[in-house]
Amino acid sequence: MKYSAIDSKLFIENRKRFSENLKPNSIAIFVSNDIMPTNADGAMGFVQNSDLFYLSGIDQEETILLIYPDAVSGLHKEILFVKETNETIAIWEGEKLTKKQATSTSGIKNIHWINQFEQVFQTIVFQAQCLYLNSNEHSRKYIDIETAEMRFNKKIIAKYPLYKIERSAPIMHTLRAIKSQEEINLIQQACNITEKGFRRLLSFVKPGVMEYEIEAELIHEFIRNRSRGFAYGPIIASGANACVLHYTENNKECKSGDVILLDVAAEYGNYASDLTRSLPVNGKFTKRQKDVYNAVLRVMKGATKMLTVGNTIPEYHKAVGLLMEKELLDLGLVTMDDIKNQHLELPAYKKYFMHGTSHFLGLDVHDVGDYNRKLEAGMVFTCEPGIYIPEENLGIRLENNILVTANGPIDLMANIPIEVDEIEGLMRS
Repeated sequence: MKYSAIDSKLFIENRKRFSENLKPNSIAIFVSNDIMPTNADGAMGFVQNSDLFYLSGIDQEETILLIYPDAVSGLHKEILFVKETNETIAIWEGEKLTKKQATSTSGIKNIHWINQFEQVFQTIVFQAQCLYLNSNEHSRKYIDIETAEMRFNKKIIAKYPLYKIERSAPIMHTLRAIKSQEEINLIQQACNITEKGFRRLLSFVKPGVMEYEIEAELIHEFIRNRSRGFAYGPIIASGANACVLHYTENNKECKSGDVILLDVAAEYGNYASDLTRSLPVNGKFTKRQKDVYNAVLRVMKGATKMLTVGNTIPEYHKAVGLLMEKELLDLGLVTMDDIKNQHLELPAYKKYFMHGTSHFLGLDVHDVGDYNRKLEAGMVFTCEPGIYIPEENLGIRLENNILVTANGPIDLMANIPIEVDEIEGLMRS
């Protein structure tokens, strides 16, 4: 891993809070993700299961975490199983964690090799009354391939069919929604690396540059600052491409007079940041582009103020919709007749602003959490309004990452240039 070591106190505290939510005499098990194959003997880069990382800090394949707070033996309250290294693995892949290193990272003292899992599990499972199994539960994603987690769950259920099975995901969604100070620090570091990448672009973007060249500049800056790279697939969309919400081709020439939408951000220590900016390719917005840009910026500033303790995301989105409605009226994009005749399920503003304004942010870009839950201190959200006008080949989106606190929202990307004058000035320099 490129990132600096994370204090094991974070993972110790996370396990403590998770354990407090288990039913009496229960065992919870978490497994690592697969290394996904490509073709021939190729493989994709490894990405750890977010819940396993949250509870252990282990960033290595072939890992199992077992949590059994009510175990008779203290040795069985927390057990970590990791891949055993050998000389061949060390030569071809690099050494894996030793037991001592696994303890140092996770704070778990009882470490076994993963090939010992079934033997160890068999000695304690019959003491427990129910088993907690984990799954990737997210309303925005349907997974139709069998993951390592799915295979593991099927095996456990088949082997122990008389056990009551509980879901860990609801607990994890509740816990992960509230970030500790250490987690906030990691997200802030990801934001700081993103800022360095963005500032690098301000003197690089010019007519004739290719979208993929911009991507290359960013990945250079991210990796040299100890990030693994992009927190998600980068969107580098110039001109009409900016009206495609999830444009990822990044293969077009950036032309004078166009605006380029950059939805690009770094991760750090598995924690994501999520930035969007819109830049004039030639360094100067036209009057129309500036008017649309400033309209989006006003909505963003207004929306940020609403990310406060006690609000809810559904109510927040309704209020943001009203802000956007006013801006679109002023821009001449919608009329009062459009608004009077709109359907409740499809407001008039949705023609030009069709996505939500905010989502949870953390170990995942679209992090887990209950959107009907009242906002609490420690939650981190994006704030990302946009206006997309295909008939003008213009798409503007602005996005920062906002921490909810008892004293009001804190913008973790406040240092990243966003005002028109500052953007234009830096692009000229």
